[in-house]
This record gives sequence, C-alpha cells and structure tokens, in this order.
Amino acid sequence: MTFQVFVTAPRLAPAGLALLQQQGCTVRFLQDANSAAEVEAQMASTPFDAVISRTADLSAGAIASCPTLKVISKHGVGVTNIAVDAATRRGVPVYVTPGANAQSVAELTIGLMLAVARRIAHLDHELRAGRWTRSQDGQQLAGRRLGLVGFGQIGQRVARIAQALGMEVHAYDPALPATSPVPEVKLHASLATLLPVADVLSLHVPLSRETRNLIDARALDAIPRGALLVNTARGEVVDEAALIERLRDGRLAGAGLDTMAEEPLPPGHPLTQLPTVVLTPHVGGSTAAALDAMAEGAARNVLGFLQGRAPDPRSCVNPEVLRPLTV
Repeated sequence: MTFQVFVTAPRLAPAGLALLQQQGCTVRFLQDANSAAEVEAQMASTPFDAVISRTADLSAGAIASCPTLKVISKHGVGVTNIAVDAATRRGVPVYVTPGANAQSVAELTIGLMLAVARRIAHLDHELRAGRWTRSQDGQQLAGRRLGLVGFGQIGQRVARIAQALGMEVHAYDPALPATSPVPEVKLHASLATLLPVADVLSLHVPLSRETRNLIDARALDAIPRGALLVNTARGEVVDEAALIERLRDGRLAGAGLDTMAEEPLPPGHPLTQLPTVVLTPHVGGSTAAALDAMAEGAARNVLGFLQGRAPDPRSCVNPEVLRPLTV
C-alpha cells in the first residue's frame, strides 16, 4: 500500500526522502516555506496520510481540513508550530525526532560562546571596515563557570566540550535524577542556585508554559555581572526586552543567540544594533548531517506508524492518543 506524505517545506534531506520513496510513498512539498495558508490549502485538497512538519505553521484548521490524516512527525523536536491539541482531538499522534540534531546544536552553542567571549563578529566587522581594532577585551573561557539550563542530549554534549576547554560546568534540569550523567558536572536542585554561579548561561529547554520567559529580569539580575548568555533553545524562553536592557547597560557582557522571540528578526531590531551580540538565524540543527538525521527520523516515524510498527512512544508528544492502540 502506498501513502501520501506532505512535507511542509520545499525540500527534505536525501536520507529521509529516499526512505519514503523506497516505500512507494507519494511525497508533496510546500512551495513557500513560511506559508501557513498554503499548508491549509494543500491539506484541504489532498488526502494526505501523514505530515512531516518543518517550520511552517500546521494549524488546527489545516489538521481539521484533512480527514485522512493519520500521523504527524516533526522534523526536529520543537512543536510550537503544530496545533498539537487539534491533532489530539482527532486522535492523530505527533512524533518528534529527539537527539537527531543534538551534536550540531551543541557545536553551534560552543561556537556562539566563543564568538561572544572573543568578540569575533565585532572584530571581523572592524577589520572589513579598514580599522585595526585590537581592543584586547576578550574573555577566556577556561576557568569560568558554565551554567546549563536543561541537561538533555544537547546540554550533555555542550558540557563535555566545555570541560575540554577547561570550564567548570553546572546544570539544572528537574527531569534528571540526582546523579549527573556527565562526570564532574554539578547538578543544582533549582534554577535559583544555578544562576549566581553562571559566568556563562546556556539554554537548552523546550518552549512550554513553564519555560516561556523563564529567564526574566529577575533571573538576568541573578547572573554575575559581566556574564554571557547563549540561547540555542527558543527565543521566547528569555524576556527579550529585559535582555536588551541589560546588554545596553553592561550588566551582561554579551549574548549569542540562534533563536529570538520574533523570527525572522525584523530589520532594525534592537538586537542587531548591539555590538556585543552575535546572531544566527535559527540554524543550530542546519548541518547536512543533522538535516539527514532529522529527515530520516521523521520518515521512520510516519512509515512505522502507517505500516503498523509503532515508533517509540517516548518520542510522541501526545501519547494519550496511542492508548487505544495498546488495549
């Protein structure tokens, strides 16, 4: 039996596309990567069996308009662009691909950390403008304390690299047991005890009601003066207005941000005007290796479900819809 699969992006990495095609699936792509209206139009006009969701919004209306829809898999782990509640009401499971991009995100985290600490982007700009600006105000990371908020697969990889650089690593993650999965990382029982020791604070949590604005003005004021912030998680985890204020007044020495509260970042946004900020356009998982792994994982999720080989229920964000299948 063949299946119709809708990819809400103009392309899918070769590893995932080949897997779908080998199983005889018909694969249709979104033409405009950011068009929620096109997602709805395609789903209303085509009897899709599955959706592989990229960054375009998959709304409640789109889900309701496609009565044949049986399964959704996120290409990645963040499901804020998917109307999960609507899928749940329809009995449609929503899967994710945890860990598929963890190494690439961890490497970008370290890259941003180094770029901010050594002011690489600013100095590059100065050189290109014809100025030999040897400001000599970079920060050495060795000997400094790294605070990780969230200590899953990405955070653990960041910890190991940071330790190799000579950093002392601290972490807070309420989902973890009392014993650290990475030797010599000090686990904290609360965010309140982590913040005051974090010379560099790096965020690795999903966006939820609990984590939205988790790093607010009070949290930013609890970090040591002159600290650095790195965010490769979700922009909305940080109170952006409070962050900008503390970067402007020097309370924070710098920030490396792969994610922002509004994406794409509008022209002239205050973050783009701050020389102590290094910005990348939400590309933490955008390496060939990570894209292949996420595409293959998403393809295996939808094929497994459609062919009666249920994926790992731990990768399902609404597992309550799976319960009738196990009775």
